[in-house]
Amino acid sequence: MTVWVDALGFHLEFETDEGLFSPRGLDRGTRAMLEQTRILPGMRVLDLGCGWGAVGVLAAKIAGEENVVMADCDPLAVEIARENARRNGVAGVRVYQSEGFSGIPEAGFDSILSNPPYQTDFQVAKGFILKGFNRLKLGGEMTLVVKRRNWYANKLASVFGGVTVREADGYFVMTAQRRSVCYAAKPR
Repeated sequence: MTVWVDALGFHLEFETDEGLFSPRGLDRGTRAMLEQTRILPGMRVLDLGCGWGAVGVLAAKIAGEENVVMADCDPLAVEIARENARRNGVAGVRVYQSEGFSGIPEAGFDSILSNPPYQTDFQVAKGFILKGFNRLKLGGEMTLVVKRRNWYANKLASVFGGVTVREADGYFVMTAQRRSVCYAAKPR
């Protein structure tokens, strides 16, 4: 099915599929995250858990397609995200099928953006946070949008040494900056 997304000053067309998250359009949580995120030209951005690719495509329109990586564990999501990048004029983004970071060969990101699967247990999110820390360059930021505040805020703070939490449209948008080469505390 075809949906239109109006965000970050762009009006873009995407293909989606009933088998993917939020197939009828951009969900409120992702929109809240995008509204709270700073993407600048030249930034290296990772859309982790990209689904049909809205965040990555929008980031590529601003940062440049050569600076954006998208990844998802679902082969259908990867196929559709790749097609949506092409359809929206940013075919140079790299799209990987990856369980967390396992299939992503790149590091040194300025920004990692994710709407993690918070309906599952916290192991997926824990992996995103722990491994994401090491994929960011110093000064880089990880931004997550979630429904549950405490666990995510505590985990981000324990790994990164701090977290900024903003509430938007019933969601929590959390941003943590990598300020050192080592975790702030020994991860549990």
